[in-house]
Amino acid sequence: MKSHRSKAGTTVIDHILNRLNDLGVKHLFGVAGDYNLAVLDHVVAHPDVKWVGAASELGAAYAADGYGRTRGFGALLTTFGVGELSAINAVAGSYAERVPLLHIAVGPTQATERAGLAVHHSMGDGDFDRFLRAQRQVVCADAVLRPDNAVVELDRVLRACLRESRPGYLRVPRDVALSAVPPHRPPAAPLGRTLDQGSLDAFRSAARARLAAAGSVVVLADFLVDRFHARAELAELLRTGAFPYAVLATGKTVVDESAAGFLGLYAGAMSEKHVRAAVDKADLLIRAGVLLADITTGKFTHRFDPEAGIDLGPTSMKVDGAVFPDIPLATGLAVLTDLVREHVPALTGPAAAGRHKPGEPTRRTPAVKTAPPSRLAPCRPRPHRSLRPLTQSYLWYAVGGAIRPDHTVVADDGTSLLGIADRRFPRGARFIGQPMWASIGYSLPALLGAQLGDPSRRGVLIIGDGAAQLTAQELGTINRHRLKPIVILVNNHGYTVERITHGLRAPYNDIARWRWSKMPSALGVSNPLVLRARTRATLDRALARATATTDRLVLIEAFTSQYDVPRALKRLAVNRPDKARWVA
Repeated sequence: MKSHRSKAGTTVIDHILNRLNDLGVKHLFGVAGDYNLAVLDHVVAHPDVKWVGAASELGAAYAADGYGRTRGFGALLTTFGVGELSAINAVAGSYAERVPLLHIAVGPTQATERAGLAVHHSMGDGDFDRFLRAQRQVVCADAVLRPDNAVVELDRVLRACLRESRPGYLRVPRDVALSAVPPHRPPAAPLGRTLDQGSLDAFRSAARARLAAAGSVVVLADFLVDRFHARAELAELLRTGAFPYAVLATGKTVVDESAAGFLGLYAGAMSEKHVRAAVDKADLLIRAGVLLADITTGKFTHRFDPEAGIDLGPTSMKVDGAVFPDIPLATGLAVLTDLVREHVPALTGPAAAGRHKPGEPTRRTPAVKTAPPSRLAPCRPRPHRSLRPLTQSYLWYAVGGAIRPDHTVVADDGTSLLGIADRRFPRGARFIGQPMWASIGYSLPALLGAQLGDPSRRGVLIIGDGAAQLTAQELGTINRHRLKPIVILVNNHGYTVERITHGLRAPYNDIARWRWSKMPSALGVSNPLVLRARTRATLDRALARATATTDRLVLIEAFTSQYDVPRALKRLAVNRPDKARWVA
């Protein structure tokens, strides 16, 4: 990690930018406002951090989130009051989904604060910490920077963001941001994870005994594997044990979905039968970085015991309910891999007759089956000449087959996420979704951040017409930065998931009918390729053309019925014992 040294004339904002750049941040998202304009002059002049002005602070914060998921850390800069409050919903999503980023809010000068003046963007009561108190609900650390504490407080907040994998917040009076940075020591190394050796030894013993007694072993992975940088360790465990494995929607693509051991998406009653049977009936379920939430478990319809098996969390491990604290996730996975290496040879020698091997069934547990061979490879749509109307089922079949290894797919909440999450992606493809916070409109600005975070990959956005109306203006920002994604807009005339949940024909689930084919040009997108698909045949042709067209933004408007839903949602309705609706 490169470390900048402060030079004579370096200001506090220069130092903040240098520290962000040390963390790999090359882009700072935000919106200009009069309190931060002079500060932005320094951002524009910085040699390594580029300013990305978004259409709204909400869009900027969503973009910083997508960037943070791609590069490991994101950042945004807003003005005090109106700007930071516009961004707070997106920052809350980053907190819920464990995305590390820094939110910098530039406000009135210290003299204005001391005088308690009724300035714009304030409540007029002289309370300049009001919005700081609001931000504390959605960040893991915060600080108000002063000339004498700027360096120390900045590093404290950044270290907390890295340790917790969550957002941090700085309120910076404008005069402090533009003041000279005080003398300081080089920044401390990033804070490592706490490791308790005694706890680790106890976990190793408990896990060894549990593995030795296990019949069938299945691994269930989720997004915390990614946030706490344990992808490589999880891959090694799966390779060493040859265990069948599944993912939750939040953890899509944290594992290789093209390998034979991949069962598919686990989502409780929304799962395909073979996936649900394997996970729910495994003698030993190893959970890696799993957070059980309503959307990802089919409204808590999972049938395995959350207290049983081996549960690997970000900083603590569990074996059949016994907790072993202060063990990083990557370390816990590495220990399990070592134990599997010990265990497998012992089970394969001459003395192993009659003993179970990992993955074999016990008498009380049926054999774990992977998907049928036709499901193991990423699907490829066959040319379809049917003129039948496009359905959700065929839409996700075809879109899933169009995904390439160098694609980053960003899907919005609702039918878009539920539909595409079920499809198997080729090795190398990445997926970004927000099913935990589930704020509609997230995906479009997140695509902007993800593509700037890794320009070597092409973005594929999947979003419904209702969600797109919240953040469509960021298509102009995407164009300003010469990005060429594929945008698949599902036009089903409103909030289809809401219709199925409650109010099938209620007016509150209707939206204005936008002319989406004209939107890219209206928002300044240069020479967009706009395609429309109402049938299977037109969708197949549109996807083929979109994949081949890499020199401009492509918008595919795909029309489906306002009452049609993905298969996963249909499975939930059929498989819930009480036939309850989505919302409790």
